[in-house]
Amino acid sequence: MTTHVHDTAPNAHAFEPLSPEKAEAMKMFQPGRPGFFPALVGLSVEEIRHDYARMRMAYRPELNQPAGVVHGGAIASLIDTVVVPALMSGYDVPHRLLTIDLQVQYIGAVIEEDAVAEGWIVKRGRSTVFCRAEVRTVKSGLVAAGTLVYKVSKA
Repeated sequence: MTTHVHDTAPNAHAFEPLSPEKAEAMKMFQPGRPGFFPALVGLSVEEIRHDYARMRMAYRPELNQPAGVVHGGAIASLIDTVVVPALMSGYDVPHRLLTIDLQVQYIGAVIEEDAVAEGWIVKRGRSTVFCRAEVRTVKSGLVAAGTLVYKVSKA
């Protein structure tokens, strides 16, 4: 089976690519680097656009719960993390980002395959940003969706 990006990232086309300067600045965002929680889950950035990001959570058996499906907490972590580079794409200086609300709807199961999340900004306020995220797999399609609210302040 051939996997196409649009199979797991149908929303990317709706967001503008970053300028070359902004793309270079965003390279510093590597959630999978050692010493940070997202590395434990195995998250990696695939694409960042203005107000949009896509990440992959590579499957490994340690992410499973006893029923043999990927734990909901790992999926929630992916949802909470994928919106961070989308948020950061809108600022030229570092900002502190704090999740103040996260709601997840589990629609299907992730079983022995990578999960790909898209996160995007729904609305930016001065200090509050509303976000949306969706998680898909090649075999199952949409498996989870989340709505998030972040508090944003200058670092």
